[in-house]
Amino acid sequence: MTKVLVTGAGGMLGSDLVAVLSDLPAFTVTAARRTDLDLLDPAAVAAAVPGHDVVINAAAWTDVDGAETAEPAATALNGTAVASLASACALAGARLLHVSTDYVLSGGSSPYPESAVPAPVNAYGRSKLVGERAVLAASGYVVRTAWLYGEHGRNFAATMLRLAGSRPTVEVVDDQWGQPTWSRALARQLVALASSPSAPAGVYHGTASGATTWYGFARSVFELNGLDPDRVRPTTSAAFVRPAVRPAYSVLGHDRWSLAGLPALPDWRTSLAAAVAAGAVRAG
Repeated sequence: MTKVLVTGAGGMLGSDLVAVLSDLPAFTVTAARRTDLDLLDPAAVAAAVPGHDVVINAAAWTDVDGAETAEPAATALNGTAVASLASACALAGARLLHVSTDYVLSGGSSPYPESAVPAPVNAYGRSKLVGERAVLAASGYVVRTAWLYGEHGRNFAATMLRLAGSRPTVEVVDDQWGQPTWSRALARQLVALASSPSAPAGVYHGTASGATTWYGFARSVFELNGLDPDRVRPTTSAAFVRPAVRPAYSVLGHDRWSLAGLPALPDWRTSLAAAVAAGAVRAG
């Protein structure tokens, strides 16, 4: 029996991780929500890890724009706390899987390999990079993801459906490229990685295959929910100025999964259709 500690268990990804693990008889899961474990308390972290074979860290400061004016606070949770978790896992002999972000990269013109040198362009990315380095120094696993959507919590797909109920049209940027990723699919991938005895430590890219823009994503959300996709209108990032800089192209490559004997996540369209069919994409 493999004992797994999931931090951030009350969030979108954490909730799916707990659900996936709970359905598998080979695992027992400890679901640590924010109220259960204060990751900013090194003593609490050191006490929580022993007795577990695997720790999956799905806890994070996720307010990208808010990090621009609160970088120390973002770094405390995304960096310093992760370092404490990595140290505790090393001492306890637990395998650590840490969820990171495409925003540790600056953006390019072709899919980033896992070996790409990080160069974050915003405070959120810098805070997450601190955590990545701590995990890698402790021979852990970093799984970068992006554009997450799912059944639990706020996300872009849910926002599009909510706006569809109150507006005749919706304007969405068409000049930022990425990979919409279903949180349940990522949860299954993380569990598969945790189950792979030969998977080498290091960086993996946990995003859906393929690529699209936010505009393309929104059109698909509308269409798969029986709404007219032409109600989604394209616009540019200049029309939605945000405090944090976003890379125009942060598509990730997935070559390293073969080293773990695992396939990459499916195409984003396939996963989105499955999420809609499962009732995981709903107005919020």
